[in-house]
Amino acid sequence: MTDTDLRTSGTIEPSDGPGAWAVLLPAERYEAERLVHHDTLELTGLDDVARPRPGDLVAVLVDEPLRLVALGRVALATGETREDPDDPQSEAGPGVLAVSYTRRLLDEPVPVDGLALDGPVTRLDPALWRGLADRLGPPPARRSWLVSLDLPIEAASPAEAVRIFWSYVQELGPRELPAFVSPTGDELAMQAFVLGAEANQDPEEDD
Repeated sequence: MTDTDLRTSGTIEPSDGPGAWAVLLPAERYEAERLVHHDTLELTGLDDVARPRPGDLVAVLVDEPLRLVALGRVALATGETREDPDDPQSEAGPGVLAVSYTRRLLDEPVPVDGLALDGPVTRLDPALWRGLADRLGPPPARRSWLVSLDLPIEAASPAEAVRIFWSYVQELGPRELPAFVSPTGDELAMQAFVLGAEANQDPEEDD
């Protein structure tokens, strides 16, 4: 595929089949999507953009440099969405655009060259969308992982310790607490992750 193949056009007319769109994520929202698993991406503040239809194809991208981070389809928006997708206590607002993920590349985004976007939502030729999707190849095989979170808790009883544990988890979340992950059956390969990326937890190695 050449750069010329990736040009958008404002003259694409809807057809009987699904349309295709590019959605550009702000950097902070991309980081939030990397921290917590969501089946659906809900975006607000898009009052002045074109309206994709349910079933339309979506390529989710981030800028600087432009990279493809997910594929999906437009879904019916829920009645409300959280201002901060990581915080279930954040204020709710109206759902505007909901995209059900069909493929995630959040940890290994694919560079995209020569694609001109008009704003947060840009109509694409469906053939262009398929060209982006074809770059990805088959999805990687899934496997079983062990994920743990260990916190030393001072409490008067096991039940109180569990309550304090969940309070810490809700307060600090994935931005501050290290989670430990290893392939099932290979605990010696354990790695610590903070902010969605591998993080060294051995202070001696930092010296």
